[in-house]
Amino acid sequence: MDVLLLPFRWIYRGLVWFANSPRTLIISYLLMIMVAGVLYSHAEHKSAADSVWWAVVTASTVGYGDISPTSFAGRFLAALLISTMVLLVIPLITAHFASRLIVDDDAFEHAEQEELKADVRRLRALVEEMAVRQGIAVPEPERPEPGSPAPPWERRRRHRRSR
Repeated sequence: MDVLLLPFRWIYRGLVWFANSPRTLIISYLLMIMVAGVLYSHAEHKSAADSVWWAVVTASTVGYGDISPTSFAGRFLAALLISTMVLLVIPLITAHFASRLIVDDDAFEHAEQEELKADVRRLRALVEEMAVRQGIAVPEPERPEPGSPAPPWERRRRHRRSR
């Protein structure tokens, strides 16, 4: 089953890499416009300027109607350009900018989390040492019983390890 899912994982990773780079998104958008313009120019026998204008208008799904394909190749190119832009490029650009707006600047970095864990361990050791000196029994931290659902942060950690 993993072999069947491998190409989809590669595609997913490629899309994630693609979506996380604004430079890549902008370059790919411009490249798509230029390639579509050149192909349209050859398919419809239009000038380069008119073809690039058509590609921009078509890719943005505005469709003024001043230039439209008449051949099968031109129409196929238009359908491919619109579908690619609407289903892939525009959502990736939108997702990229939305993710930048949602970033939690107060979230701890990994190194900070590790430092906090180490501090808690040291504090626990000090509390246990002080309790032993005072003759006080320190209760054990609560551990989930086997078979009980793990807390969400533990589920994510276990899931990552199993990959």
